[in-house]
Amino acid sequence: MRAFLILLLLAASLCLSGAQHQALMDYLEQRLLAIEDRISVWHEQTSRYATELREFKQQMAALTESLEKGREALRTELDTVGTRVDRVEREMDYLETQNPAPPCAETDDKVVEQEVTSVKEKSKAKYAKLSDCKDMVSSIKAMKIVKRMGGPKGMWTKDTVNRSMKVYIFNGTAEDTLYEFASVRELAASADMSHARSIELPFLWSGTGHAIYNGYAYYVKEGKEFQLIKYDLQNGSVADSAVFPAEAQVPVYTLSPETYIDLAADEEGLWALYATKDDERNICLAKMDPDTLDMEDMWDTPCPRENAEAAFVMCGTVYVVYNTKLPSRSRVQCVFDINDMVTSEEAPLLYFPRRYSTHSSLKYNPLEKLIYAWDDGYQILYKLAMKQKPVV
Repeated sequence: MRAFLILLLLAASLCLSGAQHQALMDYLEQRLLAIEDRISVWHEQTSRYATELREFKQQMAALTESLEKGREALRTELDTVGTRVDRVEREMDYLETQNPAPPCAETDDKVVEQEVTSVKEKSKAKYAKLSDCKDMVSSIKAMKIVKRMGGPKGMWTKDTVNRSMKVYIFNGTAEDTLYEFASVRELAASADMSHARSIELPFLWSGTGHAIYNGYAYYVKEGKEFQLIKYDLQNGSVADSAVFPAEAQVPVYTLSPETYIDLAADEEGLWALYATKDDERNICLAKMDPDTLDMEDMWDTPCPRENAEAAFVMCGTVYVVYNTKLPSRSRVQCVFDINDMVTSEEAPLLYFPRRYSTHSSLKYNPLEKLIYAWDDGYQILYKLAMKQKPVV
């Protein structure tokens, strides 16, 4: 009896195992069918996406081809417009030469000029006798790009008194290393500043209004006070210094906001161009004593600061160069002569050849009749054509 029960239990156990196995197989079959359905859906979606991507690529290729054709057409139109603009500029230059621009002095200024004091007239007579220079700028005869070396703003020049071949570079608007090249030719052949003699100045300079005059470097010390430094280039020491005797100064040129004092040298000596809040509109001129750094005399010019980028002095006449905030063509638009021999009406209309940006400095050399210009890192020479000032 006990054996029979054991056999019965074994048979029941086998029946249960078979039923569980069948249930497991049925479950696995259902899962496989579900997976196959999903794979089918994925395959269908992948095929649709591939078709859509292929169509998108074809559309993009057609659009790219259309854009390329449009770009070529636009480039052709721009070339045509550029040619037209150049022609218009030449025609404007011709018309402005035939019909000079009106003077920058206003009616009120003319009335004031008629009421000048006898002291000022004596001063003008005094400066008229300093030299026999009777020249004025007639035109810009030629231009030469010497090199591109340094930052966007700076100044380069020669000694305006000594007939030296040496060239000096003030790179930047707040540095203390002056670079000296043996000649313009050496500067043009040099790859960088490392080929120059480095002169460590005792103080940082401010702006780009420096001058090399009779063996000395004249510059404005960086700081709240506008202190003029006279540095002896031969023995490497400060020969003199003085605080510039003008209060509440503003940048002398609105397009060169780093420059508050622009030192200039010509046939008659050393000059300073500056501006103050007392007359924010116009530029002031001072005659400097190169030995003591004192102001010998001062003038209020009718030349506005607005849109001025730089200026230079020649034979006691200030030529102020103007531009626009979006750089265009530099032009002399205002002229002031301390002896009233040249007025803006009599001065020829001068346009500089179109270059890269705006001039950060223009330094006239009376020995060579050249202007040393700095334009966006380019060192440029402008050769001037001269003519006699009108006889008063």
